[in-house]
Amino acid sequence: MIDQTAFVHDSAYVDTGAHVGSNSKIWHFCHILPGTRVGRSCVLGQNVMAGPNVAIGDGCKIQNNVAIYKGVTLEADVFCGPSCVFTNVLTPRAHVERKDEFHKTLVKRGATIGANATIVCGNTLGEYCMVAAGAVVASDVPDYALMVGVPARRIGWVSRSGDRLDASLVCPRTAEIYVEENGFLRIIEGISNELY
Repeated sequence: MIDQTAFVHDSAYVDTGAHVGSNSKIWHFCHILPGTRVGRSCVLGQNVMAGPNVAIGDGCKIQNNVAIYKGVTLEADVFCGPSCVFTNVLTPRAHVERKDEFHKTLVKRGATIGANATIVCGNTLGEYCMVAAGAVVASDVPDYALMVGVPARRIGWVSRSGDRLDASLVCPRTAEIYVEENGFLRIIEGISNELY
C-alpha cells in the first residue's frame, strides 16, 4: 500500500505487499520488495533496493545506491550515506544456498552511516552513533560513538545533533550535557526529545 501523500517516481517499483508511509519520497529506479515497510517522511534516493521484509522507520534518509536486505531494521531518523553496504550472510558462497543463515542487523534511532561504509551483519548500531565514510563495522557500536577505520573503532563521541564532543561532553550546538560511564555515553541534560 502506498499512502496517498507519498511520492513514487514513475521508474520505481513498489511490489504488492509493501507499504510506503505518508509524505515519503521514493526516487528513480528504486525497488521496494514485498513485506517491506517504509515509514513516514522517508526519502529513498536513486537506485535504492529494500527488502523483502525490511523495516525502515519514520524520517529515514537513504542516499543513492543502497541495498537494504532481509534481516536489516532501521529505526527512526537513520541516515544511510551513498553506496553504504549492508551484508546479511557471514560466509557467502555462490554455489551454497544460505538464506536460512541470514543474520539480523539493527540500526537504532538517529544513527548515521557514511558513504561507502560497510555494516557486517549480526551487529547493532547504537542510537545517534556516527560511522565514518568507508569504515567497516564488524561489531556492535555504542550509542553516540564516532566510529572510523577498517575495522571500525571508536575515536570519540558525538551528540544527538552529530557534533563531535570534546572532553567537556557538552554539545557545542545545543548545550546538551552528556556523561561517560563504563565506556558508554548517555545524555543527562538537554533540550526536548521532540526536536529529535
